[in-house]
Amino acid sequence: MARIVVIGAGLGAMAAAARLAVAGHRVTVYEQGATYGGAVGRFARDGFAFDTGPGLLHLPAVYRDLFVKTGKEPLEECVALTQVDPAARHVFADGTRVDLPNASRAGTVAALDAALGAGAGERWGDFLTRAREAWDRTRRPLLEEPQPTDPAPLAREPYPAPKAGLLRRPTRTLAQVGARELRDPRLAALLDAYAWAYGFDPADAPASAAVLPYMEQTFGSWYVAGGLRALADAVYERCRKRRVEFVFDTPVVDVLEKDGRAVGVCLDGGEEVAADHVVSGAPVPALYRDQVVEWERGEDWPRHQVLGTGRVTVCLALRGAREADAVHRTVVHAEGGRPTVTVLRPDDPALRPDADHESVTVTATVRTTPGQEWEAFADRMVEAAGQAVPGLRDRLLWRHVRTPEDVRRDTGAAEVPGPALAGAGGRLLPAANRSPLPGLYFAGGWSHPGGGLAHAGMSGALVAGLIVEGADFRGSQ
Repeated sequence: MARIVVIGAGLGAMAAAARLAVAGHRVTVYEQGATYGGAVGRFARDGFAFDTGPGLLHLPAVYRDLFVKTGKEPLEECVALTQVDPAARHVFADGTRVDLPNASRAGTVAALDAALGAGAGERWGDFLTRAREAWDRTRRPLLEEPQPTDPAPLAREPYPAPKAGLLRRPTRTLAQVGARELRDPRLAALLDAYAWAYGFDPADAPASAAVLPYMEQTFGSWYVAGGLRALADAVYERCRKRRVEFVFDTPVVDVLEKDGRAVGVCLDGGEEVAADHVVSGAPVPALYRDQVVEWERGEDWPRHQVLGTGRVTVCLALRGAREADAVHRTVVHAEGGRPTVTVLRPDDPALRPDADHESVTVTATVRTTPGQEWEAFADRMVEAAGQAVPGLRDRLLWRHVRTPEDVRRDTGAAEVPGPALAGAGGRLLPAANRSPLPGLYFAGGWSHPGGGLAHAGMSGALVAGLIVEGADFRGSQ
């Protein structure tokens, strides 16, 4: 039985902790904050409650696997999962609206043809076929296997551009995919919205980001009753049942090294805790910035994504009941000076004081530039959200604005970690799970395979496999 210290209580770190405990190890989690969940947070006031991190779950199979491998109760006995249908309503700058069904390619093609004109659905369908090729080429190395020692093959673009006419020109960015292949500003805006949702600027994101809409439209979008915070609650309880120990309000300030190996951690008060392995779920940029890990920088110094984007969340407490034909998720695309926003309106009694009120969450991805006037930006977000919520201004009781700086305070980093993407010369590959310092591993959104609830859960599985199986571990099956 090994002694394992886990830094941070985010979803990826807890996923690793639960798996390691089941394997017979003694696991202790040190969290600098007062609670678990990392970016999967909650804000509550006056009987209203809001997710301050992700609002929907994609690839729920990742957490089904976690619960199967760590106990008798499957995921669905611990949380209630519901497919969101329609998956999203899109409101474009010209006023066009389209409802896209959940996990139905034929339904999506038909809906786009009906709303945007004949041929729009076919162009989107052809794009998804090419996106599937990119997915098939990168799924194993980017999601299910440890990052290869030589990641150079993943630096090459896997997205296959159409081989016809002028489209033989290289397609290097997702924005170019939209302009050249979709040939409709509304379809291009639809594609862009998937990139922004994961923290990527489509003008910079590689064409391989096409796997993001493919993933969502193929495997579906799911809501967890009580909000996504309920998933964090369930993972925490699974850890506790497996006898993982949690120590809150206790920052780790250093990783102890001896004879070229990690041998424990130093806590904020100076106490040293010995360990056979250390798993860091802390954001990689913060970890390096604060010099929690110190070793000589060389060519194998771990990479991490630098996207330069953050997320603004506006929680809206509304009087009046949610209308009967409201949809769970609406994406209102940018128009004039208004940003693209995602409006979440879950029909969930757990998130409102009574049936005569509604809680609504509005999010936008932004460039994290100093000096941003967040209240003014939130005004524009709420104005855009009015296209998704009838009578929003008259119904508004109060709002709460959560900025990238609030995220930095709570999690250590203001940026949004994105999923690992191939192409782009390898700059969007996050840190490998196995660090250059033996005995130290990385889990969570800032490490392989990147950000997002599903990806964080996969990182926990990969770290547990590397520790339990060692050099023989070849990835999740």
